[in-house]
Parts: sequence; structure tokens; C-alpha cells
Amino acid sequence: MKDMNLKQLLLVLLLSCFGQLSAVSAQTPVKRDSALATANIFRTMQRVADWQLNTWKNKGFNHRKADWTNGACYTGIFAFGNLRGNERYLKTLVDIGDELDWNTGHLRFYADDYCVGQTYAQLYSKFKQKKMIMPFILQADSIISQPHDEPLNWKNNIQKREWAWCDALFMGPPSLAYLSTATKDERYLNTAIKLWWKTTGFLYDPQEKLFFRDESFFAKREKNGQKIFWSRGNGWVLAGLVRVLENMPKKHPDRKKLIALYQDMVARVAGLQQPDGSWHASLLDPASFPVKEMSGTGFFLLRDGLGPKSWCFG
Repeated sequence: MKDMNLKQLLLVLLLSCFGQLSAVSAQTPVKRDSALATANIFRTMQRVADWQLNTWKNKGFNHRKADWTNGACYTGIFAFGNLRGNERYLKTLVDIGDELDWNTGHLRFYADDYCVGQTYAQLYSKFKQKKMIMPFILQADSIISQPHDEPLNWKNNIQKREWAWCDALFMGPPSLAYLSTATKDERYLNTAIKLWWKTTGFLYDPQEKLFFRDESFFAKREKNGQKIFWSRGNGWVLAGLVRVLENMPKKHPDRKKLIALYQDMVARVAGLQQPDGSWHASLLDPASFPVKEMSGTGFFLLRDGLGPKSWCFG
């Protein structure tokens, strides 16, 4: 992964962990690392955000502005910009949206290409400018009107029409969920949940409590004979799950089921952490990829001061 994408991912993870849903337990006091003091975390977040904005300004974008790589980054910049005194970061997002005429990527039903929709919906919720979500509303209406009756087998470019790979659970469901919050139209959230369970039913291994990347990995095995579960891929799933839950009413009939999925995955991932504190690319065979995997580890962050079982997922 290029440096730019690593920085984007780190930004998303740091900012989302700062402001998103967390599972909190344990009351035993722990010694705090000064680097994890609130002020130091904030300064680190600011350095990363400023690096990103300056890189875009001076060197341009490595990918299309509506590409998922940037869409994921925007979620972190929005979270940071939403903190008091950080309005200039939100202005950058608004300027990008204006330049794109608030359109997403060119593939209408491809989750990667409408990842940016979640940031558009969040900006609309803050600024109430209809232009920010009107194109995405039209796109979302076309998405929810589809039958979604194709099997998720990895062939015939299924990923261009359905959420057939685990990363899509960060790209697609939160976009519809945030739009539901912005418009108060529950159809978008309900479609996100329906399709979430469709993908989960296909890619989730209930014994291992982890998601396969896609169907092509079902029969593959690591050198140690274990199934192949991708660290970063399961991070995308947990991040998407957190963001969907953020937009789900407390009395929604699927909320408890989603929380149970979150708790099962968190417990499993926590047990796979390596002695040095990292996770490797392959969750069940760390030796097959001995290098610490930056983006996978970044998704699984131990939150300062909350104890060894207090996890905050990007």
C-alpha cells in the first residue's frame, strides 16, 4: 500500500477511535503512557490531518477524489473537523464535494464507488445544504430498488452489483445508514441491514467468528493448515459495523443481533493479538506474514485507560 493510503487509513482509525462507538469494560486502573494523553493524541491527529491536506494541496490526489481510498480518509477528516475549532477541515471536505458536484464514483452499484456517500450525508446533517445529498439520494434510491437476488459467488463481476467481499461492509452499509439519518428515511438503513445480513450469511464463519475476504478464500488454507482470514478485511467489517450501529435506533429489531456480532468478533480478534501488540496480515497464521501489518493492527486499537478488554474499532 502506498504511503498516502497508509496515512489515510491511520487518519481514519485514529479519528474514528477518538469519536466513535467503543466497548468498555474493566475498572482496574492502568498506567497511562504519556503519548496517549488526550492532548498528545489530539496533536498527533492534527499532524496527520495537516499532512494529508498539505499533500493534496501540493502534490494532488493519487486516486480519483471520489475513490474509496479517499472516501475512507474523508470519514476521518470529518470526525476531526467536527471537533470544536477544527472547522477548516470540514471546509476542505465541502470544497471537494463542490468540485465533484457531490457525485460519487462512476459505477453506480459498486460499494467502493459510493463510499464517499457517507461523508456527504454527514456534511448535509451538519450544514443542511440539499446539494450535498441530492445526487446520492437518487443513487441510493436506485440501489434500494434493485432486487438483490444474485448469489454472492465470486464471478461475473458480482462485486460491481452486490456486497460480495468483506471490505464492502465498510463502503456500502454506512453510506446508506448515514443517508437514512440525514433524510430520516428508514428505507436506506433497512436496506443496509438486509444486505449486511446477506453478506454476513455468505462470508462469516460462525465457528471462527471472522469474515472471509470473498468466496475465493473458502477452500484455501495457510501453511499451518488454518483458514485464511485477512486482518485488515475484518477491520473493515468491524469499522462498518460500528458506523451502522451509530445510525441505528436503539429499539431497532436488528440492533441486539448486530451488537452480538460485534462482541463475538471483538473477543475473537482480541485473542489473536501477537505478543508484540500487533496483528499480522493472516489472523490465524501470523508466521505466514511475519511483518507487522500496519493497517490491520490500526483497526484493532486498545483504547487508553480502559483496560485490556476495552476495544475501540475504527
